[in-house]
Amino acid sequence: MPATSSVPSVPSASRASRWDVHRLPPAAGRNVLVTGGNAGIGYFVAEQLAGAGATVVLGSRDRAKAEAAIASIGSRVPGARVRHVPLDLADHASLGASVDALGLDRLDAVVHNAGVALDHPPRRETRDGHELMFATNHLGHFALTHHLAPLLMATPGSRIVTTGSFAAKSERLDLDDLQSARDYRPKRAYARSKLAQMLFAVELDRRLRAAGSTTLSVLVHPGGALDSLTPSRPPVHVRTTGERLRHLPLGLVVQGKDAAAWSAVRAVLDPDVRGGRMWSPRAFGLRGAPRIEPLWDHLTDATAAARLWAACAGLTGTDPMAAHRAEG
Repeated sequence: MPATSSVPSVPSASRASRWDVHRLPPAAGRNVLVTGGNAGIGYFVAEQLAGAGATVVLGSRDRAKAEAAIASIGSRVPGARVRHVPLDLADHASLGASVDALGLDRLDAVVHNAGVALDHPPRRETRDGHELMFATNHLGHFALTHHLAPLLMATPGSRIVTTGSFAAKSERLDLDDLQSARDYRPKRAYARSKLAQMLFAVELDRRLRAAGSTTLSVLVHPGGALDSLTPSRPPVHVRTTGERLRHLPLGLVVQGKDAAAWSAVRAVLDPDVRGGRMWSPRAFGLRGAPRIEPLWDHLTDATAAARLWAACAGLTGTDPMAAHRAEG
């Protein structure tokens, strides 16, 4: 087993119970990988973690966009420790090299945030023949977790934070057609890919606990997030005054992507967070400060989760728990 190192000090439980999204606990000395951290919610997860002092790695296919995000964070967080690693979740064979490129001996958290959403047919496949949204949103993170496992094991109390979606709440998986080969509907395929991710997060924590691991798997969902309610971060995101004013009434129901990042940030930093739970915005799961939300009924289906796990291990040739079993 790789040598372990001490976990940076964390605030007391009493302070953690009064969580303030605008006054985060110090995170200096922590290493966090954020997939898709160059834009959207992932960008604000990275900005907020960097503001707390963490070293943040943006996992992204697009170097130019990642460099723009790094410059934006640096302009707002003096001394920010942020860098980029090439990461293409749709190219599963490349993920081992991406993890090697991290150059880390410990990883305190990974935030599985990246995703792709297609609105119209036709159905698209990766070079491995997998449906693009399922391959990127779920299979890629499943395989990435496999490659990150030794780093996570080397870090006591490490966390795997998985971003779900409200779109998955009313969906159900077709375990006999996970990749929508028979009946492809883009919005449904997206929702099912996110549901698969959420089931994975819960099942992963179940298996980590059974293995006696100190690594936690935590599920979050960001609620409703609109660009028009998101503060500008040029050139990453630019919001006009007109857009903000036109959509301001929606702020009673949903929020910007800066606020949508709060659940993931709390899942990374709050010492009171436990595995197997879901954090979501306080107001109807759509907006506000993060709080624990009971798992949706279909997320507690251990039989479906185990079948999904087996299928994904077969499709990717990876198993996120393999390193834990080898160590045991």
